This record gives sequence, C-alpha cells and structure tokens, in this order.
Amino acid sequence: MIIAIDGPAGSGKSSLSRELAEKSDFTYLDTGAMYRALTLLCLERGIDPRDEDVVERVAQHLDISFADAPKGTEQNAEGASETGQRVFANGQEVTDAIRTAEVDENVSLVALHPNIRKIMVEKQRVFAKGANIIAEGRDIGTVVFPQAEVKVFLSADAKARATRRTIEREGGDPTAPGAAVKDKAFFEKTYADILKRDKIDEERCASPLKPALDAKLLDTTHLTLAQAVDTVLKWAEAARAQAAQ
Repeated sequence: MIIAIDGPAGSGKSSLSRELAEKSDFTYLDTGAMYRALTLLCLERGIDPRDEDVVERVAQHLDISFADAPKGTEQNAEGASETGQRVFANGQEVTDAIRTAEVDENVSLVALHPNIRKIMVEKQRVFAKGANIIAEGRDIGTVVFPQAEVKVFLSADAKARATRRTIEREGGDPTAPGAAVKDKAFFEKTYADILKRDKIDEERCASPLKPALDAKLLDTTHLTLAQAVDTVLKWAEAARAQAAQ
C-alpha cells in the first residue's frame, strides 16, 4: 500500500508521515529531503539553482539513501528539526545540512525544472517498488504515485505554518503545549518565505502543487499531531477494507 501525503511547506507533512510510519509497518519516503539534498549539493558547488542544465547533471549522479535515526535523537545546536531519518547524498550525511534557511529559500527553484522532477520521480518510484510506503511531498498523489490507495492533501493557515517552522528553527517542538515563537523578526521572514514558496510551487509548469482529484483534504491549522495521525490511520484502514471486499 502507498499512502501519499501532499501539501505546502510547514503544513505538517513530515511530522505526520514520521508518526504514521512509527505506528505502522510502512517505510517513510521523504521526497522533500531528496530535493533538499540536491539543492544543498548545488549550493555547495556554487551552482545557480536556476541553471537547469547544470542542476540536471548533478541530479543524474545523485545517490540518495536513508537510515533510521537513533531513538531519542536530540535537535542539533543550529535548531534543525529532527527528521526521524538520517539522509545521505553520495555517501555523505546531510541530515542537518538540508534543513537550513538557505536550502529553504532555494529548493523551490531547483524543483521548478521539469527535467529535474522527472529524474527525481524515477528515483522515488525505484525506492518504493514492492514496499509499503508513506511518501510525502508536493506531487505525490498527482504525479509520483497516482495509484496510491490513500491520498491526503494537508493544508494549514500560512501564519500557523510559519509559526511551526520558526519554532523548529529555534530548536523547539511546535507540537508541545505552550510552544511559542521567540524571534519575531525570524518569524516574519519565515512567513514571507512561505508565501513566496507557495506561489512558486502552485504556479510552476511541472507538477504544480495541487490536491489530486481523489485526495482527502485535511486542514491541520487547529489539529494536534495525534488527531491528524488518527484521521489518516482511519482512512488507511477503510482503504484496506475496501480492497479486501
């Protein structure tokens, strides 16, 4: 079975997907981490994210792999959020390096390119072949796995998403009771970046951000993580029951 989780930046896709994987026998595929890893390599090499031909050459030789993070992993000193997985690009661990503000600002530019998306989609499909997968991203239910048995499109108010992202960058847990933003200036920048990224993702020609026609919509603005997880697990059980009939 494939559970596809799509939605804009900061809607809670990663947290939801990790918890779903934790409560099931499914493997978590963070497609966003793949684009982030590619973006990081380009930035490290001084490559303009807008230069499709050069970025494409990097993508063609990109080897992405994942490994489970140790239980109880703490957030790092820079405030990068725990991913629940270790991420490797060409044999080098990039788990924390792909969660910086610089990568945030450039990843949508890399993902704009149609040829890059084709390369990454093929890598994602190879990863998922013959496995039970929870995959999250922005075009999972529409392009990568249109055959997914469960398709979920997360949404949330942009300010709520900026709040979550800011708290994570500050080293906090946005799902914890009483969690609040400390750096108001960073929040405002994050809010502006999210609005900009939403616009880029929604308007790009290749695989624009939009829900699949058969996706279930889930607004997480006022939901706890546990509530969101329970909702998707119920949808998955219903899908299994329907398939068994």
